Amino acid sequence: MKIRVGFEMEYACPSPTPMILALNIHYSRVSDLVRPDHLVTRPAVPVSAYRDLFGNWCSRVVAPQGQFVLTTDALVNDSGLPDIVVPSAMQTPVEDLPESTLVYLLGSRYCETDQLSDIAWQLFGNGPTGWGRVQAICDFVHRHIAFGYQHARRTRTALEAYNEGLGVCRDYAHLGIAFCRCMNIPARYCTGYLGDIGTEPPYGPMDFAGWFEAFLGDRWYTFDPRNNTPRIGRVLIARGRDACDVALASTFGPNTLQRFKVWTDEVPAD
Repeated sequence: MKIRVGFEMEYACPSPTPMILALNIHYSRVSDLVRPDHLVTRPAVPVSAYRDLFGNWCSRVVAPQGQFVLTTDALVNDSGLPDIVVPSAMQTPVEDLPESTLVYLLGSRYCETDQLSDIAWQLFGNGPTGWGRVQAICDFVHRHIAFGYQHARRTRTALEAYNEGLGVCRDYAHLGIAFCRCMNIPARYCTGYLGDIGTEPPYGPMDFAGWFEAFLGDRWYTFDPRNNTPRIGRVLIARGRDACDVALASTFGPNTLQRFKVWTDEVPAD
């Protein structure tokens, strides 16, 4: 299948404002791009690209004073298959984990493993290991947090999400990540596009999505405690330790986000 993905974001800047943007589709999906996701600015300004420490494509711009619009519109080939489910995937002992995964065992800005460790071991220490343990974590988080866009708060941490029982997709992901790390399973945050393909209406407003990946056996697997069911059409933008590493837009000066629109639509076959 083909999926059209993109966004439009409009800022008001009282003065020229440098920005770092993580808005391009992840390099691992480049071969799937039928129409590239070139970043377009209005008014037109120079855009420079680089790869960050996690391998994500990032862009640098300086927004001029006044109204500034960022947009992209891409077409992506997708298998149309749901997320992979491998119940037999085993947990890898810490001493045998690849060095590249070890950073994803540690606490981070939004994932306080030190404060959640005792809770995690009480909840999941006597249960299954491997895939079963990660799924048990997702089941708990899915039940424990009440979803609502009115609950969104960009400073909410995993511990706060646990204590408050409220949040949006990033909060589900952060709590799932923190619990996995507490149980010695590397876990990393993911952001990207996820539409309603294969689901039943009614559909909510479209937004960027947050989920996580856990390292089991010898590879990373996708887990999504917000939806807690395999989904179709997930298009990755960026990965990191938590949402702090993959902020869609980091701005360095006063500004107001005035308009925000995201689309993720299956394109009908010819």
